[in-house]
Amino acid sequence: MSADPREVINQSKMSITQMLIIFIMLILNSLDGFDILSISFASKGIAKEWGVSDRGLGWVLAMELIGMGLGSFFLGRLSDKIGRRLTALYCLTVMALGMYMVATSGSIFTLCAWRIFTGLGIGGLLTAITALSAEYSSLSRRHLCISLMAIGYPLGGIVFGKIASQLLTQYSWRSVFYLGAFLTAVCIPIVYSLVPESIHWLTRKQPAGALEKINRILRKCRQSVIDSLPQLTEGAREKSASDIFSPRLLKTTLIIAAAYICHIMTYYLILKWVPKIVADMGFPVSSAGDVLVWANVGGALGGTIFGLLTLKFDLKKMSVGILFFAAVSIVVFCNTPADLKSMKLLCMLAGFFGNSGIIALYAVVAHAYPTHARSFGTGFMLAVGRGGAILSPILVGILRDSHVPLPSIGLIMGVGSLIGAIILLWLKLQSGDTQEALHAGK
Repeated sequence: MSADPREVINQSKMSITQMLIIFIMLILNSLDGFDILSISFASKGIAKEWGVSDRGLGWVLAMELIGMGLGSFFLGRLSDKIGRRLTALYCLTVMALGMYMVATSGSIFTLCAWRIFTGLGIGGLLTAITALSAEYSSLSRRHLCISLMAIGYPLGGIVFGKIASQLLTQYSWRSVFYLGAFLTAVCIPIVYSLVPESIHWLTRKQPAGALEKINRILRKCRQSVIDSLPQLTEGAREKSASDIFSPRLLKTTLIIAAAYICHIMTYYLILKWVPKIVADMGFPVSSAGDVLVWANVGGALGGTIFGLLTLKFDLKKMSVGILFFAAVSIVVFCNTPADLKSMKLLCMLAGFFGNSGIIALYAVVAHAYPTHARSFGTGFMLAVGRGGAILSPILVGILRDSHVPLPSIGLIMGVGSLIGAIILLWLKLQSGDTQEALHAGK
């Protein structure tokens, strides 16, 4: 059969193998969720051990976000050059090493340096698994598969967060990072054995032995094999990941990145500060961690429901509405009385809309960019967005040190998601993948 293998994947019914790949991407994203939230669970112990103020703790909480920004940008571009699978393996190795070294840190400065290092792996892994999820799903199920991959983040917070809360009742904050290093290391042989390279990437790059590799993967996926690869024209060979800044895609790139940075600045109030806020109200550290777990319960529910709704409703309209309600939910949470039951419920609501907003933007970026720029497009969005993620805990720390009441902090931080919703109204969302699959090489 002579056909474009990308079109085979895009138009055929998804096989068990493809579903397994999406499930593994979900597991990898759950590690991202745990790695990022680990510092939040450990924040009380870190602050106590080294006498760190809220202002200083805000900087500590932001360290891996700096690494994530760098990793998303540079490793996202690398993923488009050397492949999604190899990039994922490199990043998992960096994450495992970084988590282990954080646990052995002898000073706050060493800890911060290793958190930046860990963030490099987290940022790069996100770009690779987003691209793999998009490229092993059919076109009709792509938004759903991206959403399923993305709910791994809150699921990691739920499952591993409960474990971390229990660890903190018996051991020091370092135990959380030992657990993260072990779980990440376990995933390296799983990815090596079970996750093949992206067929989209192999077709686009056509390295030595590409036809044999593609047909081997197609057989595993129970799809039709091909006789020859699509011919690449000179124009196709000259395509670059930097095309996200081309006249055709620049407006899309700027809108998505701006919406993401605004929304994530709001959402990271929940992800980075909830355990410390609740603990400072006089509740035990384990109870404070439980409140954050409920935010992830909401995030998992929101991501699942959003993914199912993408099968029937307009992606852009849903994304705008979700960001609006994310802003409202943050304001409501920050007006919560010091009652664990109320805080868990409202934190779950904030997680529902906050994580759904992030998943919506993942789906938007996977839809908007073609194969040769998809990973870098995701990486650029994440890299720029980390600016908001970095600023968020620092700004909250400054406001808390300045004795600004929590309800006022909620109003200030909620503005980000509201602005993000308004920015998305300007987006003209068009598929960047369909034409490339149908007209390979053009």
